[in-house]
Amino acid sequence: MQFDSLTEFLNMGGHGIYVWLAYGATLLTLMVSYVSVTRASARMRRELRISARSEQNESITREDTNRL
Repeated sequence: MQFDSLTEFLNMGGHGIYVWLAYGATLLTLMVSYVSVTRASARMRRELRISARSEQNESITREDTNRL
């Protein structure tokens, strides 16, 4: 399909509102998904770091207790 002007392209033969809403909804869904996964990943990394430090501290404490 060929369009003579930008307005015609955006209108898409009267279906432009549906086409652009579909593109917008898809883009919004992808962005929300990306942000959600990024935040969850950062939260998991932070929790793993805290857990590793806690286990390391417990291990050191046990070693010190065993030496006594």
